[in-house]
Amino acid sequence: MRLHRRLLFAAATLAAATAAQAGYNIWTGEYTFTRQELQQAVDKRFPATLRYAQVVSVQLTHPRLVLDDANNRITTQVDAQLTNALAVSPPVNGTLSLNSGLRYDKAQRAVLLDNPTVQDVEVQGMALYKEQLNAIGAVVAQQLLKDYPIYTFKPDELRFGGKEVEPGAITVAPEGIRVEVKDR
Repeated sequence: MRLHRRLLFAAATLAAATAAQAGYNIWTGEYTFTRQELQQAVDKRFPATLRYAQVVSVQLTHPRLVLDDANNRITTQVDAQLTNALAVSPPVNGTLSLNSGLRYDKAQRAVLLDNPTVQDVEVQGMALYKEQLNAIGAVVAQQLLKDYPIYTFKPDELRFGGKEVEPGAITVAPEGIRVEVKDR
């Protein structure tokens, strides 16, 4: 009976320690961030309006994350509304898919979106302008998502048992991302 109580106490202590390390899995040595947590981080960046050469205005809303575990990348799909200041036509609506890798920045203690590129631009009735739309999409990707932090570690999250640790490999999984923790 005494052994049973000790095991229960040890399990409760371990659970409390794990809960205090938001998303840290002591068994795998990784931080995990769910799709929902990542979506909330990206949601903070939108809505956004960007202007190009005082002619085209692009309003971006409703980001939706797609986790691409096969390529270890994240795709952000957004609704886009393009307005041409020189034309007296109504705005053009479509979707923009921006694809990003992930990297850790030691100075910021943050996981950042890395090397965002335009994956796809869908604007109904604008197939003739696909090249120009892709060029605008590429600029949008760089201006909006390049080095955007999706998680910033608190100092105590990078210290275990009095030892400093640092994030290592970042892996995109179907349910979120995993960030390996290794000794310094």
